[in-house]
Amino acid sequence: MPPAARSPSVIVVIDRDDDVIHTHTALAAHHPPSGRITLHPGPGTTSETGLAHDLLAALGKPPLLPGRFPGGRQPAWEAATAWMTALPATRLTVLRAHRLTARRTMRLLQLQARTGIHLTLVCHRPHLPAALHQALRTADHVVSADVETARRHHYGPTLGQPPHPGVEESACPSHRWLTLPALERLVSYDSPRPCTDPCTPPPIAFRHRPRPAPLTARTAHKAAHRLHTATAHPRLAAALATALFTGASLQQLATARPDDYDTAVATLALHDRVRYTDGCAAHPVPPWAAVFLRAAVCFTRLVPGEDRELLAAPGDRAHLLRVAEAARLRPPQPPAARRKSPAGRVEWDWRERKEAGHYAAIPPGRAKPS
Repeated sequence: MPPAARSPSVIVVIDRDDDVIHTHTALAAHHPPSGRITLHPGPGTTSETGLAHDLLAALGKPPLLPGRFPGGRQPAWEAATAWMTALPATRLTVLRAHRLTARRTMRLLQLQARTGIHLTLVCHRPHLPAALHQALRTADHVVSADVETARRHHYGPTLGQPPHPGVEESACPSHRWLTLPALERLVSYDSPRPCTDPCTPPPIAFRHRPRPAPLTARTAHKAAHRLHTATAHPRLAAALATALFTGASLQQLATARPDDYDTAVATLALHDRVRYTDGCAAHPVPPWAAVFLRAAVCFTRLVPGEDRELLAAPGDRAHLLRVAEAARLRPPQPPAARRKSPAGRVEWDWRERKEAGHYAAIPPGRAKPS
């Protein structure tokens, strides 16, 4: 992704005496739903990946990304950049900045340049250490030692305003399962393939399969919150979000490419050139799911050498189902008398087994040729 056209200045706060009021002020400003992130790097580590994990944790996400990646390098910074781009994050405050290495500071400056976020570095020393001074040589920055000035930078224009209504409702998510019929075909046996030629599909018509029931506002809010906290992997989160408003299988979700998400008209194209389901079609994207697709587009374009799927690939099936179960999202389950798995385990293919049994019970003479 290209850097923001006009990056705001980086603010360096000098806390000469390591006064606790500076730390408390920065931590009190932390409120991700309002766009304010306070990062308190963990002690004892100097790795760039460790700082990215700390940032993902500050965003409310598990720091580890599931799956295998080229070269064994986990794209933690790419994931953090994708979420910072997609979420309504406007301000990032980093405490203990005097302990940052030059490379870690450069990572933060690159993040600021890509996302345009307001970056505040709090140095709890009378003077800038050599590593921080070196990293800031080419950055447009301002140095301040006043706590009230620092407070204004931590909060921005929202200083003194109450949190957004309804934000705190999802702070304590329920541990009960959300049973969602839209996930019934996630592990379907269909095998759509992506289009190799340019394709501009029409709006989805749902001629050969039922239209998934739209989620209520409350259910969509719960599902979105659970997906945000269940994984830091933008593509897996976006794949599950897309399954909830399309009812598509994993094989069809894997046909989407970054260019298939049209932000101007809020549609996502899924492909099926041999018409296993309803052919290539554009699905309207509800507002609650747009943040996941924006993060997935950014992540896919940042990760070098990865395949070009926008959402999860067919080989990600096990990881995708684990994320869904971690978020306590599942399709309708069979009655106890017809379960194939032990109690408590999700049966993802119950709908497919039931339909296969129905067709197997049709007498041969009544079967119609395809």
